[in-house]
Amino acid sequence: MLLGIALIIIVGFSLAEVFKKINLPGFLGMIVTGLVLGPYSLNLISVEIISVSSDLREIALIVILIRAGLNLNNKDILSIGRPALLMSFIPALFEIAAVTVLAPLLFHIEMVDALLLGCILAAVSPAVIVPRMIQLLSKGYGKTKVPQLVMASSSVDDVFVIVLFTSILASYKTHSFDLVSILFIPISIVLGIIFGTVVGCVTAKLLNRCNLHKIVVALILLSFGFLFVLLEDSMGTHLHISGLIATMALGVSFAKCSTSMNTQKEVFSSIWVFAELILFVLVGASVNLEVMFTVGLIAVLMLLIQLLFRMAGVFVSLVGSTFKKKEKIFISISFIPKATVQAAIGSIPLSLGLEYGGLILSVAVMSIFFTAPLGAILIDKFYTRLLRR
Repeated sequence: MLLGIALIIIVGFSLAEVFKKINLPGFLGMIVTGLVLGPYSLNLISVEIISVSSDLREIALIVILIRAGLNLNNKDILSIGRPALLMSFIPALFEIAAVTVLAPLLFHIEMVDALLLGCILAAVSPAVIVPRMIQLLSKGYGKTKVPQLVMASSSVDDVFVIVLFTSILASYKTHSFDLVSILFIPISIVLGIIFGTVVGCVTAKLLNRCNLHKIVVALILLSFGFLFVLLEDSMGTHLHISGLIATMALGVSFAKCSTSMNTQKEVFSSIWVFAELILFVLVGASVNLEVMFTVGLIAVLMLLIQLLFRMAGVFVSLVGSTFKKKEKIFISISFIPKATVQAAIGSIPLSLGLEYGGLILSVAVMSIFFTAPLGAILIDKFYTRLLRR
C-alpha cells in the first residue's frame, strides 16, 4: 500500500508538471498516472487503495463543493441577473437531452443509462475555467461582466448537474424511476440550501468565538459535509434533501458569517492540491483501456454534437441580454472544458455494478481528455478577439 501511495504522489505530480510545461491542464497527467499504474496496466496501485477509491472520490467531491461555496459570490450572480440564473442550468439541460438521445443510438445502451451519462458529461470544469477567468479580470476584461458570469454560473451548473445525477441514480437503484421522482429534485435542492445555510451560519457564529487552528476549522466543515451526505442516504424516501447542495450552501453561508473566510479559502485550496491528485489518479486507475479505445471515435463524435447543443443552450440563455455576439461566442467556448465532476462521479455507476458502468466511465474520461485541452486552448487563443475591455 505504501508503494502505491508513494508512486501516486511522485509520478502523479511529476506528470502533472510535464503536462503544464506543454500548456495542458496538469490533471491530465494525473489521469495518465492512474492509467499507467492501475490494475489494467502495470497494476502497481494496491488492492487496498482501489477498494476504498469510491469513498476517496466522494471525499474529494465534498472538498470541491465546500471550496466552491467559499468562493461563490452571490453578488456576482445578482448583479448579472437573469442570464446568470439561466446559464446555471439551461445549457446543461440541452447537453443532457442530446446525450440521452444520442447515446442509445451510438452505444446501444438503455435510456436511463444514457440519462446518467448525460448528467455526468454535462458538468463544466471550474478547475479549468475559474483560473482563466481570474486572469482575464486581472487584465481588465471584467467590465462587461463576462468573466463573472462564467465563474458564477459554472459553479452552480456543476451543483445542478450533480444533484440531478444523484436523484436519477437513487431512482435507478430503487427501481422507482418515474416523473414523480424527478419532481422531488427542486424540493431536495431547496431543503439542502436551507439546511446547509443554517448549519453554516450557526457554525461560523460559534467558531468566531473560539480560537481554533485553521486546520481544525476546515476539518469541522469537512465533517459536516460528510454528515450531510450520510443524512441524505439514511433518510431515503422519508425526506428529500440534497446532501451535496447542503454542503455547498454550508460553504456559502460560512463564508458570509465567518471572520476567517479568507483563511479557509487558503486552507481548502491547499487541501485540494492532494484531493485533486487522488481524484484524478484513481479515476484513471478505474478505466479499462480496452473499453476506452473501443468507444474512442464514437465518443468524440458524440462529444462534438453535444457541445453544439450546449452552445445552443448558452445562446438561448443569453437571449435579451446586453452581451454582444462575440461575447456570447466566448461564453460558449468557456463552457467547453470538462474534468472535475466527470472524475468525481464518472466511476459511480461502475462501482455500483451497473451493466454499462465501464462504458460510462470510459466516455467520461474521454470527455476530459478531449474537452479540457480544447476549451483551455480556445479560451487562451480567442479572448483578445472576442472580448472588450
